[in-house]
Amino acid sequence: MNAPTLRIVIGTAGSGKSTIAQRLAQQHCATYLDKDAMSARFVEAALASAGCDPGDREANAFYRDSILPLEYDSLLDVAGTNLRLGCPVVVDAPFSPYLSDPTFITAAAERFDWPPIDVEVVQVRVSPRMLQDRLRRRGLDRDRVKLAHWDEYWALHGQVTCAWTGVVLSEVSNDAPEAETPSDVPAAPVDFGHGERGVGGGAR
Repeated sequence: MNAPTLRIVIGTAGSGKSTIAQRLAQQHCATYLDKDAMSARFVEAALASAGCDPGDREANAFYRDSILPLEYDSLLDVAGTNLRLGCPVVVDAPFSPYLSDPTFITAAAERFDWPPIDVEVVQVRVSPRMLQDRLRRRGLDRDRVKLAHWDEYWALHGQVTCAWTGVVLSEVSNDAPEAETPSDVPAAPVDFGHGERGVGGGAR
């Protein structure tokens, strides 16, 4: 049996990464893991129980320090379970707080006992004007704070570069209207020199 591949689709909220991630999951018959679908309800309940605004995440220290790490740990743990079962996986999540840590993926592979795998990362880029328009149009409560503090949000999240080692990284521009999201998502992204492909136990 061939080793499964982990594909991680990253990008800001509203960039269109979910559309691209779902297309990749279909193309590769992969397990699709969406961070928000897995944890948003629990996150909102936890924030409300703590007396916080359920829609305020970026500016909320309790969310950033106590809840967000658990969201990503759960996501990567479930990904590891599927990988050990031999299933290819597509993960759909921003990963914004962790993109500047070169060792993030290699450390996750060890912590969650991933098998030897290739990790492909697709970073979805979008212009600030297009992103702002999409967030307004989708009207989600969790986007209120982003839009209310737009310049600060874009400065922190809009142009973050992924520094992970042990992955193959490609970028996709997604400034077209959502109905025209690019269909030519690379199945095997171009290596931008961010390390060897293999991670996990007995990394190659």
